[in-house]
Amino acid sequence: MMKCGDRIAHLREKHALTQEDLANKLGISRAALSHYETSRREPDYETIDKIASFFRVSIDYLLGRTNQPDSILDQEVREFVDNLELSDEKILEKFSLTIDGKKLSPEETRRFIAFVRAERSLE
Repeated sequence: MMKCGDRIAHLREKHALTQEDLANKLGISRAALSHYETSRREPDYETIDKIASFFRVSIDYLLGRTNQPDSILDQEVREFVDNLELSDEKILEKFSLTIDGKKLSPEETRRFIAFVRAERSLE
């Protein structure tokens, strides 16, 4: 599996950018980018987020958690999120969301929905 640095280098090369070009676009030094690409240093969250946003890939892809650069939501999940308002307690009570057989609390459900909306905003 590719390391984060390998994926950054691959994406940069795929977009025909030099390290200097990408570093300038991200607001970091070329030396820092070089360290990330060679896995001598790990980028902080803010930098990972900038890289993912710039290349329009998921953070999970950069971190090697998935080999799919895009995170595409299932249509049913998209419709569920589109129709659900975080402040509507009745809707939260109506849907019984579970993970690993355990029902999500209202707060966990709100965080789940916020996560899905954040993922959608990256598309």
